[in-house]
Amino acid sequence: MIKSILVPVRGDGMVSTVLAHAAELAKQHDARVNVVHCRAQPKDLVPQGLALPDFARKTVMDQAVELANRQEDHLRGILQKLAAEYGLKDGEAEDGTVTCTFTEVLGRMADVVKHTGRLADVIVMPKPQRERNVGQSSLKSALYGAGRPVLICPGQLRPDATFAQHVAIGWNGSLPAARAVASSLDIIHAAQRVTILSGGKGQPHGPSAEELVDYYALRGIEAELVRFDAKDPAKALLETCDKIGASLLVIGAYSHSHESEILFGGNTERIVDHTEMPVLMAH
Repeated sequence: MIKSILVPVRGDGMVSTVLAHAAELAKQHDARVNVVHCRAQPKDLVPQGLALPDFARKTVMDQAVELANRQEDHLRGILQKLAAEYGLKDGEAEDGTVTCTFTEVLGRMADVVKHTGRLADVIVMPKPQRERNVGQSSLKSALYGAGRPVLICPGQLRPDATFAQHVAIGWNGSLPAARAVASSLDIIHAAQRVTILSGGKGQPHGPSAEELVDYYALRGIEAELVRFDAKDPAKALLETCDKIGASLLVIGAYSHSHESEILFGGNTERIVDHTEMPVLMAH
């Protein structure tokens, strides 16, 4: 049951994208959106290795605090405006409404995600920007540290009425894929169409795509099966999603270790790098 959706934010220009997806998901499941602003500690804003006299360091620290206060006020104003635009309200939920809370937490984004994410049903995050080295540690923290499913939102994409109405599941029989299936059952139940995408032989001793069809059938979910060429699984998955008109892709993240996937260019990293659609991942 999806009732608590975590949206960790910072001043990176992606607030609108993640909040829009979180709001749409909340409306579909009558959930609450919990927005957490990760505020940097003043000492982290002072250039490392810079030798300063005590009075100068105090001045720099005071300026860092003032800057952080201005950023928080600015971000809070943006969030309040966006929450109203997306139909999210403060306070107690009423019939036909979903609520949104705003909290500021001092600390690194990855640490805040690990702490606040463990009691969230879904964590909504922007697509990591590898070229700027932004977001990768936070994604790793959400998947490994919080252990929760993560909805990745690419670019400035805004969800429309089709969001999560046609869900594609990338299936290879792996443990992460099985966890992704279990974590997304509420979303699958709410979808109008479900498609299982399978390519290659899958993992040794892993359940087949046909067995996944039966798994869903026991839960009253009718899923169709589409096979794709497995020579380039990441590319084929995304191309097949586009071909069948899926609006959300569900996958297991990092069948191998996160470090080895980054080092050798695994399928998860390639999907995250190249996706132009929302992706729900679980490890």
